[in-house]
Amino acid sequence: MLFITIFQRWGIHNMTQKLLLLNGPNLNMLGTREVDIYGTYTLKEIENIVRKTAEGKGFRVECFQSNLEGELIDKIHEAKAKFDGIVFNPAAYSHTSIAIHDAIKSTGVPVVEIHISNIFNRESFRHQSITAKACIGQITGLGVYGYKLATLAIINKITRKDDLIV
Repeated sequence: MLFITIFQRWGIHNMTQKLLLLNGPNLNMLGTREVDIYGTYTLKEIENIVRKTAEGKGFRVECFQSNLEGELIDKIHEAKAKFDGIVFNPAAYSHTSIAIHDAIKSTGVPVVEIHISNIFNRESFRHQSITAKACIGQITGLGVYGYKLATLAIINKITRKDDLIV
């Protein structure tokens, strides 16, 4: 109780760390888009999975999806002052966007890249991820479960705890 009072007096009201769940183009169509590749989970259901996983470890999550490259870059820039880490599915931009790669590198905020499908088991143009080179890791091909793993991985990186998977 004493610590809470001291923190409030200093103007520090939030001791919880915060993650950004960032989703790129066409992911707003999950649940109805190419269900043979992406499954039937909606983006809202994925956001709830990530929230539940993060909250269980004491983290809050803000979710953002955009089909526009510039909006994703702006959100990455914003992360430097607002978030401790990012779980990011750049979707098709992972294969094309040097600008998103550079935005990730510019912030110093750790990012785990996630893809629902196995990008290495699809068309050859999907085999390279420009954005992954700026991230601390990449999870691909594990379906929606990959989001949970990416969330645990970024929390592990931030807290430097090795016991988060159990």
